[in-house]
Amino acid sequence: MPLSAESHDAVVAATRHWLTEAVIGLNLCPFAKAVHVKEQIRYAVSDATDLEGVLADLETELNALVAADPATLDTTLLILPEALGDFLEYNDALFFAERMLKQLRLEGVLQIASFHPEYRFEGTEADDIENYTNRAPYPILHLLREDSIERAVQAFPDAEDIYERNQETLRRIGLAGWNALMKR
Repeated sequence: MPLSAESHDAVVAATRHWLTEAVIGLNLCPFAKAVHVKEQIRYAVSDATDLEGVLADLETELNALVAADPATLDTTLLILPEALGDFLEYNDALFFAERMLKQLRLEGVLQIASFHPEYRFEGTEADDIENYTNRAPYPILHLLREDSIERAVQAFPDAEDIYERNQETLRRIGLAGWNALMKR
């Protein structure tokens, strides 16, 4: 059953809040602010409740992004409020998402970044603060243009240090700081 208009709006609002407060506010992704300010982000809320539905929506969004003018639409957040709530299930689904990218011959054109409320890097404990670099209010497949990533990396010195800097930022604010940020 499709989300109500109010639920859809609440999902987008929570995602925008996370993006502005955490991703942009903490500078976890120095490339996010420009596309946010230029309103080049599509917030696609999926009604899918299972992997099959997620993959159907993913195919639609991949095709729409590649067909769109980058000056108008640079990136898409495919938000999954009703599907893949279990992180291990979500993580397994990433295999099929990447396979779809290859099947559509979009590898090297687009890429998929992953965010989840229970995100956990390999080798970490569930409550390790470093995991919060990829934690979002809902499971999200972030569809990005390779050309945009390349331009952003060229413009940002030491782009390879972002991951380590993000972990340091989250260690500094801690879980209490993260929770306060998300409650604002």
